[in-house]
Amino acid sequence: MFFGSFVHNLDNKGRLVIPSKMRDELGAKAYILKGYDGALSIYKEADFVALMEEVKSLPFTKRNARAHLRVQLASVCELDIDKQGRALLPTQLLNKYKIGKEVIVIGALDHIEVWNRSDYEAYEKAADSSFEDIAEELEDND
Repeated sequence: MFFGSFVHNLDNKGRLVIPSKMRDELGAKAYILKGYDGALSIYKEADFVALMEEVKSLPFTKRNARAHLRVQLASVCELDIDKQGRALLPTQLLNKYKIGKEVIVIGALDHIEVWNRSDYEAYEKAADSSFEDIAEELEDND
């Protein structure tokens, strides 16, 4: 399980040092893809396979399912993590989703999110200001 937040800088080649607390669980091979709210998501292999099983259940006859599936799957790239815990993030994903040199790495239970630092700080500020209201609304949906 991934949790916590870590501020990092990508190096000049676009490599991210995976936080040491996440490194062992992630393993040497992972997958990166478009996440939600402007983040990139990194999944360890087993959780990526589980995600793909969920995606397979979407009804391809539905327009929104096709759109979601196509956009998400087109963004998938395999990541190799070297012995120093670095992963080369694909330039096309960094550019397309506006991930700059300064990033925040967030643990999100079954995956890791990589955010442009300023984007995450703005997102967190907005979400934090209504934290209790959001929690109450989620409780009401049970």
